[in-house]
Amino acid sequence: MKFYLIVLTSLVLMTGTVSAQHANIGIKGGLNLYNLDLGAGNSFDTKAGIHLGLLGHIHLANQFALQPEIMYSGQGAKFMNGGVETKINLDYINVPVLLQYMFDNGFRLQAGPQVGFLLGAKYKTNNNSVDFKDDYKSIDFGLGFGGSYVHTPSGFGVDARYNLGLSNINENTNTTSKNRGFQLGVFYLLGHK
Repeated sequence: MKFYLIVLTSLVLMTGTVSAQHANIGIKGGLNLYNLDLGAGNSFDTKAGIHLGLLGHIHLANQFALQPEIMYSGQGAKFMNGGVETKINLDYINVPVLLQYMFDNGFRLQAGPQVGFLLGAKYKTNNNSVDFKDDYKSIDFGLGFGGSYVHTPSGFGVDARYNLGLSNINENTNTTSKNRGFQLGVFYLLGHK
């Protein structure tokens, strides 16, 4: 509960910063390609999903900006068991806060921490779905890094990112699982100049 209060306080402070600085609000969505790293070079197969949400873009200096986001993210993995495919569907609300270096031509490099809040966890085989949320931790920490491009006159842009999960998301077992995934997205900044 204490952690949720810290995140909420941070968002309120960022909102105040947005109103005081040159800043934009935007929408973003796209494709996820996620997996679970099991350690020792082991992992499941990559599962496709989506991400969708809001972002802020706050200019800190001429070449630097801060980009906080609040995103729904469909993550997880898939594997074959006895010739039958099973999907691990993990639904998160992710809150990355990225520091960006902005080039003069619209390209940006970005990196920063991310916290994820687990909404749901289900195993799906054929038409059967089983809830396993209690087997996963409710909070996930990670790092995101990548690049983006914004077409300055229109405010439309594209984003590519790799998210590296740092925490073991398994709650009750000795097995280690960490979220790992690529995101390819498009975004629109309202009132971008």
